[in-house]
Amino acid sequence: MAKKPKNSDADAEAPKDGEAAEGGAKAGGRKGLFGNKIVLAGVGVVVLGLLGGGGWFFFLKKPKVDAAEQAAKPPPRTTGFVEMKEMLVNIAGSQPGERQTVVKVKVALEIADAKMAPDIQPLLPRVEDMFQVYLRELRPADLEGSAGTFRLKEELLRRVNAAVHPAKVDAVLFKELLVQ
Repeated sequence: MAKKPKNSDADAEAPKDGEAAEGGAKAGGRKGLFGNKIVLAGVGVVVLGLLGGGGWFFFLKKPKVDAAEQAAKPPPRTTGFVEMKEMLVNIAGSQPGERQTVVKVKVALEIADAKMAPDIQPLLPRVEDMFQVYLRELRPADLEGSAGTFRLKEELLRRVNAAVHPAKVDAVLFKELLVQ
């Protein structure tokens, strides 16, 4: 039987079965681990891109307004004001022989639409008459404090709306109120 040579070139290149499995795992493991890092980095970049796009969409992008939605919105409200003349009225005294009390009132009427002002303007003499009749019935105690002023404002609003009935006044605004 012939002896085998101990170190030949063919034996050096071909690893044994145990060595082949061990060496292949080391070489393949390094390539696999490096390949996995690239895939993980790619997935990370995609996830960050999706998060950035989602954040932009929800927080920075302004919604588009359709023409139908824009047409459905009511036009802006144009509040108007109608000025009334200054009134100087004697009010009823609490007891006979007392000094006469005078109320000086300057009022503006607030209306929802400024286009209604020409409808209300011709009715102002009727409104002034209703105000003077009501003010003459008051006593100085009726006008004391903020509660008295509020009651006066509400009563004047009720009377002005009765006088200009088809039109509507939203508020009576005191420009000047003096009780002397």
